[in-house]
Amino acid sequence: MEYYRQEADQVLQDVDSSTQGLSGQEAEKRIETEGYNELKGKKKTPTWKLFLENFKDPMVIVLLVAVTVQLVLGQWVESIIIFFVLILNAIISVVQTRKAESSIDALRQMSAPEAKVIRDGKKQSVAARELVRGDIVLLEAGDYVPADGRLLESGSLKVDEGMLTGESEAVDKHIDVIGADAPIGDRRNMVFSGSLVVYGRGTVVITGTALNTEIGKIAGLIESAEAKQTPLQRKLESFSKKLGIFILLLCIVIFGVEAGRIWFANEVVDMTAAILNALMFAVAVAVAAIPEALSSIVTIVLSVGTNKMAKQHAIIRKLPAVESLGSTSVICTDKTGTLTQNKMTVVDYFLPDGSTDDFPDDPEQWSEGERRLLHIAVLCNDSNINDEGKELGDPTEVALIAFSNKKNKNYNEIREQFPREGEIPFDSDRKLMSTIHTFDDQKAMLTKGGPDVLIGRCTQVFVGDEVVPLTDEIRERMQTANEDFSNRALRVLAYGYKIIPNDQTEVGIDDEQELILVGLSAMIDPPREEVAGSIAESKKAGIRTVMITGDHKTTAQAIGRDIGLMDDQDIAVTGQELDQMSEQELDNQLEKIAVYARVSPENKIRIVRAWQKKGKITAMTGDGVNDAPALKQADIGVAMGSGTDVAKDSAAMILTDDNFVSIVNAVGVGRTVFDNIKKAIAYLFAGNLGAIIAILFALLMDWINPFTAIQLLFINLANDSLPAIALGMEKAEPDVMSRKPRDINEGIFAGGTMQAVITRGVLIGIAVILSQYIGLQHSPEMSVAMAFTTLILARTFQTFAARSNVQTAFEVGIFSNKYVLGAVALCLCLYGVTLLPGVRDIFSIPVEFGVQQWAVATGLALGAVLLMEVAKWIRTRVTRNQQVTSS
Repeated sequence: MEYYRQEADQVLQDVDSSTQGLSGQEAEKRIETEGYNELKGKKKTPTWKLFLENFKDPMVIVLLVAVTVQLVLGQWVESIIIFFVLILNAIISVVQTRKAESSIDALRQMSAPEAKVIRDGKKQSVAARELVRGDIVLLEAGDYVPADGRLLESGSLKVDEGMLTGESEAVDKHIDVIGADAPIGDRRNMVFSGSLVVYGRGTVVITGTALNTEIGKIAGLIESAEAKQTPLQRKLESFSKKLGIFILLLCIVIFGVEAGRIWFANEVVDMTAAILNALMFAVAVAVAAIPEALSSIVTIVLSVGTNKMAKQHAIIRKLPAVESLGSTSVICTDKTGTLTQNKMTVVDYFLPDGSTDDFPDDPEQWSEGERRLLHIAVLCNDSNINDEGKELGDPTEVALIAFSNKKNKNYNEIREQFPREGEIPFDSDRKLMSTIHTFDDQKAMLTKGGPDVLIGRCTQVFVGDEVVPLTDEIRERMQTANEDFSNRALRVLAYGYKIIPNDQTEVGIDDEQELILVGLSAMIDPPREEVAGSIAESKKAGIRTVMITGDHKTTAQAIGRDIGLMDDQDIAVTGQELDQMSEQELDNQLEKIAVYARVSPENKIRIVRAWQKKGKITAMTGDGVNDAPALKQADIGVAMGSGTDVAKDSAAMILTDDNFVSIVNAVGVGRTVFDNIKKAIAYLFAGNLGAIIAILFALLMDWINPFTAIQLLFINLANDSLPAIALGMEKAEPDVMSRKPRDINEGIFAGGTMQAVITRGVLIGIAVILSQYIGLQHSPEMSVAMAFTTLILARTFQTFAARSNVQTAFEVGIFSNKYVLGAVALCLCLYGVTLLPGVRDIFSIPVEFGVQQWAVATGLALGAVLLMEVAKWIRTRVTRNQQVTSS
């Protein structure tokens, strides 16, 4: 029901109430039929069920099967570690889910605990949850609005609706009918649940409670908004399924070949023991081929990214959000406080003599007109700045006293010199405020207000040092200045005064006539200085920035052009214009729209979904309750640190400085994190591929298996985790913010990763094959020891080659990542343990394996790594030449 388009009497009739309120009995009946005024969420999934759902992942299932087999084979230590990691990941997932669900709880807590109502014709207080449709509620400054309602009376009522509209300035309320369709921010005769009364008083009839309020609708949108998997999660899930099938087939082939050899061998052997050994080896290959540490490595690398972002004012609530940021193609950002400073600031002024733009910083240099304008701005003003520097009052008025301080005239000095003796409070109907002060033993009424009203009430004007009649020429000059300011999206105030008798102690509205015009001031919430550079950097990185604001279209366009967000071909649309677009029309216009103004929560979700429909990874910023559904719907929601708890609970990331620049910085960190995850993945699979190549080659050549089961498990345990985690600590690649965002459908091995895996895997495999061949010239046992040594050393030294896909280890800097140096040193120490007396037998390393054999194996490993770097250098140069030629 559009109550804002109805007369108050009609609304009272529709909700079956009167100005005397409901009876207590009728209120109880309505509670029984309509329910309490509180938000109820969906029934939560049991914790145990959330925990078990984490084990449905295909990779986790493969791991569980492998771990079970390892337990049967007696590999207790590694099995326990893997189980521990899986359980820990499941616990973290449950905690994150529960935090996300807290959005609804935060919404409930925003409801006012008490409300002043008229029931049975008497004023009384009731619990806000007991309010019903038709209740008459009394509001005054400091009250939270307990439910949606239509105003019946308004006494200079101002309400802060920032939690719904995203705008910091309080809204003036009135009781008049609004004839046309209007967004929430323009429904001046309505109040909304959860908003705050900052000035005046009012009487409302409740028209909606609980889920039938605007904040209740948002709660429903939060529940219906779909949680998104990150691109990395989707690709790992897809790849893990394929990997599981491949490994299963590989194990069957290896076991089948081994069993066939045993079956058709002429030798007399213990068939059962031989078959069991073949099975153990096949399972060991499976365990070695599956990077058990991958899940935990990804989590750790994401955590490293989280710490980096925290240092740059971005706190991550959900780990996968780090990677999502790196994939971001579109940033849908709020204007107020994110792109702008969230602080109204006086930026210009105009006097009837033509003075403008450059207000002197030295009060001694002020003209009389400038002095009078500033005195009126400070004295006819109810705002304050307390001892702690906290600004109290209307943001527009705070801007005026801050301007005085900035111009080296403390506003308190002016107020102490000319104390207030009377006043006419601001009224949204007449758009004026007046106060009485005494100057040089003469009383004067100072007035400030809207230029369209105040200029019309002036008959004289202060020009130079004298008061002269307000001619048509001067009036036109002032109106032109006002229009110029308005076209720049500046908020304009006019100032005037009137001499009154010294014995006059009170003034009324009728006295606000025949004023002396002094001048105009213009203010705006200015853009953050560093935002324009960040938007330019975003464009260079292929990221589209879109402004979504509750502010007016003209203001939003002006800010958008000022910071470089809007190009000549870009357009701006309002929420109402968006509502009139079909899905096809929006799809056609989407990439041209840079600014959305006066939008609703439903508009925001629609915009995000439209970009997602085009396959774009979308980040959405916001700070109010109105932003929460879109924050959850977006691939990554970014809440402001100064915003509501509801927004923070719905978001994946929180900006502690509310700054757009921090989002762009976080995108850079996100891209680096994803690069490092791919480096770790390439490192793991290249090493595994090398081992598999050596095993398959040995099978084809009818050689002894190059590794024992325990050797493979040891390599898997010693070589996988530490180097891969160290690679996650790498610094950003030089071109990290010069690349376009990754295609959402790009495979996890795209961008040269698969090429790196194959190149390095083949080189490792060849080195191991050569090592085994050399060892076979001595004995089968020696061949196994040399193959084992070459594989473990090649995988260890491969860490240096894996640090970058475009730079060699020398270009990156051999000693620039201390974590890599530490990981390599530790891996070498672990390998050294296998050479100790008493341990050699466990790892099938014969006594004859000495320095000569070790040197050959080490040389082959180093040779493989050197070839990896040569291949990378050639590939990089060829790619660069192709890019230069194409450009």
